[in-house]
Amino acid sequence: MDQTGLILSALAVLVLLILLRVPVGLAMILVGGFGYATLNSWPALSSFLKTGLYHQFSSYSLSVVPLFVLMGQLATVSGLSRDLFDGAHRLLHRRRGGVAMAAVAACGAFGAICGSSLATAATMGRTAMPELRRLNYPPDAAAGALAAGGTLGILIPPSIVLVIYALITEQNIAKLFIAALVPGALALLGYLFVTALRHRRQAVADVPAEDGDRSLWLTLGPAAAIFLSVIGGIYAGWFTPTEAAAIGTIETAILALLRGRLTWANLRLCLLGTAATTAMIFLILFGAELFSAFLALARAPALLQAFVVEAELSPTMVLAAVLLMYILLGCVMESLSMILLTMPIIFPTLMGLDFGLPPEEAALWIGVLTVIAVEMGLITPPVGMNVFIIHKVAEDVPLPQIFRGVLPYLAWDVLRLGLLLSFPALTLALVRWLY
Repeated sequence: MDQTGLILSALAVLVLLILLRVPVGLAMILVGGFGYATLNSWPALSSFLKTGLYHQFSSYSLSVVPLFVLMGQLATVSGLSRDLFDGAHRLLHRRRGGVAMAAVAACGAFGAICGSSLATAATMGRTAMPELRRLNYPPDAAAGALAAGGTLGILIPPSIVLVIYALITEQNIAKLFIAALVPGALALLGYLFVTALRHRRQAVADVPAEDGDRSLWLTLGPAAAIFLSVIGGIYAGWFTPTEAAAIGTIETAILALLRGRLTWANLRLCLLGTAATTAMIFLILFGAELFSAFLALARAPALLQAFVVEAELSPTMVLAAVLLMYILLGCVMESLSMILLTMPIIFPTLMGLDFGLPPEEAALWIGVLTVIAVEMGLITPPVGMNVFIIHKVAEDVPLPQIFRGVLPYLAWDVLRLGLLLSFPALTLALVRWLY
């Protein structure tokens, strides 16, 4: 079997294992290990495994992952999701569709602390759905707003997926966070506009808000302080991303402790949840490392680059095709798995194309576009992961209704992705200004 046939066979087996619900990390280890041994030898595979694990996980940069995960766990325990929704509710409740807009805004704010779209959708769904139901919001609109709002956690920094992309492509995490800031703001503002537009004929909810600026400050202040200390510290150059994650974790733990919510039982749940999530991420990371080694031996990046050159497609068309692939993959795969599975092949190919940008700027731009495409996959029919999470929160709302509810937000995502693809300066302007 030639190398192309071996690569295609390995990918087919990998997809089959994933469809059979084999964990993605384990599937990549099995396929990558067998392919590596086939192209090299079993003793060579044994030698790689002896050194590969240490080489992969001794990196100081990886320490940022469990810290951000723990910060998200503590944010949930401390009640920040409730605070953010209540604060946004007070600010927006007198507008048409204001409570739904408050849910979307709270999703964006909580995602900025949590860093996970799935966790954001689950947490804010449990927090906001009862209030939306009480005020008789249409079930499809309420569920659609929460499913779409949950996707903001993957893009608005700090994001675990952005961190992993930066690590595997050897990019600066702080610069990538800065590059994602404007696209994340566009996502949030666009979602708020879509929500306001679809509820423009709805009667204004007569919901009393608590009086007093101090009450509102006490509601939103802790979350704002944590976000500013983490992201502001990174942007200002006061902390490295790892130090910022540690500071954010300590601040969130102190907040939960002061509120009396950091009990031993809750702390145990947070630590176990962090350990489970980190173990899953690290298993996928190691699987991706082994699978990448196999692809490198099979010369997959070089073969893909040759195919792109022979096809005579423009760089923008190639990138658009890759983004479409991520949107489709996002319907059936978890975002982190997608990035780790595909980037070892696709990133070298894309970096070999001429987008008219310096290599570092091109890598940042491609990373943000990729994460947006992955984000869109989370709400794209027929298997958007966020839609299924909201369906678990509101089981009486049929899945087709929830998908219908996310379509207006998906339309904005398509427009936003097209703008960022056509105008790279929208993504890179802040990076150029600060650096």
